[in-house]
Amino acid sequence: MAGATLAEKILARASGQPRVRPGQIVTCAVDLLMMHDSGGPRRVAQRLAQLGARVWDPDKVVVVSDHFVPATDLDGAEILALTRRWAREQGVRHYDGVGICHVVLQEHGHVQPGMFCVGGDSHSPSGGAVGAWMVGVGATEVTGVLVTGELWIKVPRTLRIECRGRLGAGLSAKDIMLHLCARLGMNNDAFVVEYGGDAVSALPMAERFVLCNMAAELGAETGIVAPDATTLAALAAADRPFAGDPAAWRSDDDAAFAQVCVVDAAALPPQVAAPHSPANSDDVARVPRGTRVDQAYIGACTGAKLSDLRMAAAVLKGRRVAAGTRLLIAPASTAMTAQAAAEGTLATLTEAGAILLPTGCGACAGMGAGMLAAGETCIASTARNFRGRMGSADARVWLGSPYTVAASAIAGEIVDPRGLLA
Repeated sequence: MAGATLAEKILARASGQPRVRPGQIVTCAVDLLMMHDSGGPRRVAQRLAQLGARVWDPDKVVVVSDHFVPATDLDGAEILALTRRWAREQGVRHYDGVGICHVVLQEHGHVQPGMFCVGGDSHSPSGGAVGAWMVGVGATEVTGVLVTGELWIKVPRTLRIECRGRLGAGLSAKDIMLHLCARLGMNNDAFVVEYGGDAVSALPMAERFVLCNMAAELGAETGIVAPDATTLAALAAADRPFAGDPAAWRSDDDAAFAQVCVVDAAALPPQVAAPHSPANSDDVARVPRGTRVDQAYIGACTGAKLSDLRMAAAVLKGRRVAAGTRLLIAPASTAMTAQAAAEGTLATLTEAGAILLPTGCGACAGMGAGMLAAGETCIASTARNFRGRMGSADARVWLGSPYTVAASAIAGEIVDPRGLLA
């Protein structure tokens, strides 16, 4: 009998079974449920009231306000007030409004290896970066979890992404994911994506987070990385050290993967995705010369962590944003803003002409400041560039790493960032 994959081990534990197999339907006990202001209480509060039900375990629920913060109109203010009020009434202690939900979970160490977690947002697979199962679901399933503390899952097959070598200067995990979106497409719904190899082992947690987050762009059930010393150090830094054995949460050597996809990270050039899909990705060198950008945006859960801000600063230091191009930066949490300010990274960004926006999902979701007008072109460090995603349906959004976004802001057109990292 073949060994078990990491995903199968987590689902077996959560469902109380010794072993699970792909295709099997299991009911899993939920260790943690995350909701945000956009898809959370305003969607589920009335349903719970109609059922006469309360949250099954308030200590296992995390609520984060990140889409409507800060409120830019009365509707947004009312949604935020409802979110705070509902969390208080339900006894939810883990309420937060100081960062993007996926980043907040990481910063506070809420997700631990081996856990079975559910999130009310499509980018919830971010939690898999610590070796957990975390899947994104809609408001109806969130309501069911809130009442029962359970979720049924059809055990998926595992697609193993083996990343070999080391990423070169001017490249990041975003480049790996854009390459995979083009290579594998966005219809991998039958799979959980497991990332491994020496290139992944060399990545810090913030970069592993990008790999798992963008499993959503691959269309996968979720993404996952086996925990190691880097994982344990990150959880200890969050003051939530892992008490278990990380070796228990990795795929067996003889595990049966449905497919193994090898990525030569050392040979990978910077990637960009053309409008209007992450699957429209290719080497930046193939972008037509003179592809001008009106706006460059470094923000969102995948693209504005402290490490991303540092990438941008490495390119922007001593330079200025091109005339006619605006560079907007929305750090992924207030803690990251504070650290970037303390170490001088923020000064480097603003001295180059960057405009600092509040922490939140903002422009990525086409909400609040930073929306695009008809005919405008933007390059962003976000995960998605669907038509109308960041404003007008007649705007064009390209995707790239923070290095590439910053370099393009300086040049006023989409360029390879490596020439600016000498």
